[in-house]
Amino acid sequence: MAHKFPSDEWVKAVRELLNNSDSYQRSAKDWEGDFIFVVEPDEEYADTAYLHLELYHGSSPGAAMVDPDNLPETEYTLNAPFSTWRKVIDGKLDPIQGMMTGQLKLKGNLMKIMRYPKAAQEIVACCAKIPTDW
Repeated sequence: MAHKFPSDEWVKAVRELLNNSDSYQRSAKDWEGDFIFVVEPDEEYADTAYLHLELYHGSSPGAAMVDPDNLPETEYTLNAPFSTWRKVIDGKLDPIQGMMTGQLKLKGNLMKIMRYPKAAQEIVACCAKIPTDW
């Protein structure tokens, strides 16, 4: 079954795949830091969506689409237009390269993320496995 992006079901599917991924668990075993992924409007998507992904030592304890008026505190916020997120999820834009070139706007410690490139790649690989309804 395809999951609409962005949605609560979609980000929960990411969480499930991360928690079942041995390679993610190995690559992120020392990682601590939750994310809010902000999907911004563009010509393909008219709204703004906020996806919260909890990440802790190679697992994802929680994930949800969250209300902008009740955002949890996270170590990282990553903003990009819908079409840029689609490029990342489709494997056409490396997320670290996207941060370095400003296509993905990061609030948080980029140097810490740079120490875990394999973990970032594994998150994207899990995203790419989800049947997505764009």
